[in-house]
Amino acid sequence: MKVEIISIGDELLIGQTVNTNASYLAKGLTELGLEVKRVTTVGDDAVDIRAGLSLAMEKSDLVVVTGGLGPTHDDITKAVVADFFGSELILDKEYLERLKRAFERRGWKMAKVNEGQAFMPHNAQILENPVGTAPGLLFERDSKKCFVLPGVPSEMKAICEDSVFPMLHGTGEIILQKTVRTTGIPESTLFEDIGDIAKIEQLAKMAFLPKASGVDIRLTVTGSDEVACKKRLEQARRLLEKKIGKYIYAYDDEALEEVVSRLLLDAGKTIAVAESCTGGLLASKLTNIPGSSNYFEYGVVTYSNQAKTDILGVPADILATRGAVSEETAIAMAESVRKISRTDFGLSTTGIAGPGGGTAEKPVGLVYIGLATARKSYARRLIFTKDRLANKERSVQAALSLLKKELS
Repeated sequence: MKVEIISIGDELLIGQTVNTNASYLAKGLTELGLEVKRVTTVGDDAVDIRAGLSLAMEKSDLVVVTGGLGPTHDDITKAVVADFFGSELILDKEYLERLKRAFERRGWKMAKVNEGQAFMPHNAQILENPVGTAPGLLFERDSKKCFVLPGVPSEMKAICEDSVFPMLHGTGEIILQKTVRTTGIPESTLFEDIGDIAKIEQLAKMAFLPKASGVDIRLTVTGSDEVACKKRLEQARRLLEKKIGKYIYAYDDEALEEVVSRLLLDAGKTIAVAESCTGGLLASKLTNIPGSSNYFEYGVVTYSNQAKTDILGVPADILATRGAVSEETAIAMAESVRKISRTDFGLSTTGIAGPGGGTAEKPVGLVYIGLATARKSYARRLIFTKDRLANKERSVQAALSLLKKELS
C-alpha cells in the first residue's frame, strides 16, 4: 500500500517549526508494512492544500494529513478537505456539549471560535481525540483512505495510537529493519570495506546514514513470510558483522554511551573525565544513563591552561613546550583525573574545536583523546573538520569508543 503524508502549516514552510509529525508518521506507517512514497508540506492556503490532496489521492492508496484543525482563522484544513470530498459541514450538537464540558472541567469558558470545531463533515468517520479538542477525520473514496489529524504532536500521536494505527494493522506487507551502528570510520571507507554490496542486497536493502557520531547502516527486508524475513535479515547482519565488525558498536537505537555504561557496570569499573574542547559533553553523555552514579565519579572541564595546571596539576613545562593540544597534555589530564578521583579509568579530551584557532602544525579539528588505567596511559590523535559542534560530538564519540575498546 502506497502512502503519502501531507503536512500543513506556514510555520513548517518558513522553518519556524520542525516537522516531527512527518517523522513519527513515516516510522509508524513503515512499521505497519506500508510504503511511504512521499512527504509533502504545504502552507495554510486553500488552493495549495486542495492541489496537494488531489495529487496525493491520485498517486497513493492512503493519505495522512496533519495540521490546520484548530479553531482560528488560519485553520482551514477541515473545510478544504471536506469540500474536496463533497462533504457538508454539519453542527454536531453532542460534540459541542462535550467541548463545553471539557473547558468547564479546566475552569475555562469556551470561546465562541471553538464552536467551529463541532462542525463535522457529514460523510467522514470521526476519530476521538483523547487529549485535545480537535478530532481526527477519516474520508474514503474509491477504496482509498484519507486520514486528517491535528497538527499538535501530542494530539496527532494519541489519535494514531488509539485509532489510525489499529485500523491499518494487517493491511501492509511485512517490513523488518535492523540498524547497524558504526563509528570511527568514514562512510566511503566503510563502503569499500564491505565490498560486495550486491551479495548483501540479495538478502536485504541497504542504506548508509552518515552523521557526526558515525555511520548507521539500515537493513530492510520485505515479504509475506515473517519467519523467512527474519532469517534473511539475520543473514545480512552476520555478513556485515564479518566485514566491519570492529567498527560496530550497537544495533538499532542503542547509543554508544549506553553500551559503555553497560560494560562499566558489568565490569564493576569506575571512571572520571577531564575535558577541554568538549566542554562537559563527555560527562553529560556518560551521566545521561540511569544508574550512572554507580560508575561515574568525577568530571571536570579545564578549558584554560591555568585550569589544567591549577585543578589537574598538568605540568607547566608540558603546556609551555608541547601545548594544550598535545599527546602529552591529554595523557597528563587523564592520569591526573584518575588519580584525583581514585577511579579505574581516566578519560580526557583536548583539541581545537574551531572554526578558528588552528595553525599549520595544529589545524582546526585536531583532537587528542587520553586514557589512563592502573597499568598504562596513552592518547589517540584525531583530525576532524572545521565544524565546531560536529567536532565536539565526534570527539566525545571517539572517547567513548576508546573506552569501549578498553572494556571489551
